[in-house]
Amino acid sequence: MDEGRIRLGVVGMGPANMASTLTLLEEVPDLRYRLTAICGLGADLMERCAQDFNVPFWTTDYRQVVERDDVDVVCVYTPDALHAEHCIAALESGKHVVCTKPMVTRLEDARALVDLVRRTGLKFLVGQTMRFDRQFQQARDLFDSGRLGEPIALEAYYLHDMRPVFEFTPWRLTMPQDFMFGCCAHSFDAIRAFGGDIRRVHAIANKGGLTEAYPRQDNFFINVEFASGVIGRVSGLYGIVDPPTPMMQIGVYGTKGSLQSEFTDNQPGELRLVLDSPDGPKKTITPFEAELDKSVYGHGATVIRYMRHFQQCLDSDREPSPGVLDGAKSIAAGVAAWESIRTGQAVEVFDDF
Repeated sequence: MDEGRIRLGVVGMGPANMASTLTLLEEVPDLRYRLTAICGLGADLMERCAQDFNVPFWTTDYRQVVERDDVDVVCVYTPDALHAEHCIAALESGKHVVCTKPMVTRLEDARALVDLVRRTGLKFLVGQTMRFDRQFQQARDLFDSGRLGEPIALEAYYLHDMRPVFEFTPWRLTMPQDFMFGCCAHSFDAIRAFGGDIRRVHAIANKGGLTEAYPRQDNFFINVEFASGVIGRVSGLYGIVDPPTPMMQIGVYGTKGSLQSEFTDNQPGELRLVLDSPDGPKKTITPFEAELDKSVYGHGATVIRYMRHFQQCLDSDREPSPGVLDGAKSIAAGVAAWESIRTGQAVEVFDDF
């Protein structure tokens, strides 16, 4: 640390609003972050970014970031399939890590990261923006308070017409991105936050065909059984025409009440709550207005919240949430879901981390 500052090195400065938001952290009064190094493709772009954001060092080689003495935390915002390589290099260089979702795309990489974080004792946060939306956090507060009782069923959906996203992140087509991990990981993580470990999944999928160049199945319905006996489901539709619904929703159904919460980044949303009572169900709706700071767009506000959480974890020496084990277990659920799609059978989720 440098005079109490937490020095950040960012790997992956492409057109991702999450990475761009990190350039705003120095303006947030209660945060102590300083951006000291950035890495991305294209020397001209990186030089321009460094000038625009007053960053002292830029490079196109991620190793030059993770090995620097003036970097305490490496933030990984590269394409999904590169996360394992970049996170492992950062941890082996003694750096704490913030990695955008999905943590990785292979079970063996998830196991390797869990083992490495345990061995080094370094902090690792998976940047699951859905967990840091205001609606999600209020839903979690209601659940933790006991007002919903014991969980019975959980659900999460994430619906997104990906065609415009392909235009500004073409790697999703050329790599290609696996939406089971790149997108359904949001929903797996969301329901795991309420239900804990997932024991078994049964999944079906198809290919929407709206983007001929995308080679994989891109629409998923996944039934989930938790180790506790709670049941759940995940809906992940990405090869569809933009639906007339909020992008994301969670549902928590308990012995004392039920809630549904819907949200789309910083756009308006709401939380609907029904509590059981002797006089009959009591219904309330809590609206959420858009966060109007124009400098904090898209996922920006949620990135600031998870970076605030990460700073608190560094200061108090506690484990970030979602951490490396959460990230690994979401990947394990996705691996089992792909196996279920292949075999047509329910599949047990690997849990020996």
